[in-house]
Amino acid sequence: MIKFFKRFWNYVTAGANQKFNEKADPKIQLEQAITEAQDQHRRLKEHAANVIAQAKQTEMQLNRAMEQLEKLNANARQAVTMADTAAKGGDATKATEYTRAAETIATQLISVEGQVEELKTMHYGATQAADQAKAAVGQNGQLLQKKLTERNQLLGQLEQAKMQEQMNKAMSSLSETVGQEVPTLNEVRDKIEQRYARAKGMSELSEASTESRMIEIETAAANFEAQDRLASIRASLGLEAATAPAAPAAVPAVAEAVALATEPPAEPTPQPSTGA
Repeated sequence: MIKFFKRFWNYVTAGANQKFNEKADPKIQLEQAITEAQDQHRRLKEHAANVIAQAKQTEMQLNRAMEQLEKLNANARQAVTMADTAAKGGDATKATEYTRAAETIATQLISVEGQVEELKTMHYGATQAADQAKAAVGQNGQLLQKKLTERNQLLGQLEQAKMQEQMNKAMSSLSETVGQEVPTLNEVRDKIEQRYARAKGMSELSEASTESRMIEIETAAANFEAQDRLASIRASLGLEAATAPAAPAAVPAVAEAVALATEPPAEPTPQPSTGA
């Protein structure tokens, strides 16, 4: 049961993190990452400083121990020399005292020699740790500088992405429906093309009607001319004049004009011959 709740909690946490990452501002997340890297570098420098300080401290302790060792060696030699001189001078008491002092100094000398060896070992380890800490700080500093450079590049790409998104949104709004009160460019174009097509259709109808009227006028004029010519032929043959068909009512002016233009000249009236 505990395992189930643990898995369920991990699932809920992962889902919340995913939704948060989807909604979070990349610029803020980038600044957070850089801030964390800078804090990590600062902590690393502080740790390296402590390691280097420890190496420096062991070095100073070693130097003091070495000075004390050198001093004890000198004192031991001096005590032995003074004990030997007192013994040669017949002063057994002083010789004994100097000998005891030399033994005490020798005991201190052995203790200090042990401390010196320990300090040497500590100093060697601290020096290696300090060198490693320095190398780690230098390497991490290079990584931090690389991250700072990459941050500038990412910020530039982010701005370009925002501009491209705005451009895509503006372009998509030209073809998508904005709203019932605001027509789109496609709707306006369709409306204009529809009106243009209708106007062209009406113009073609008007042109067709005018052409048909012209054809009717030309046909009527030709028929009238033909009938008039036939009447002239009958009259010249002395035949009875046929009743000419009436001109089309739709074009009286054209028929009259055609008749006047095509009427032949009047023939002279024949004079009666006089008998001889």
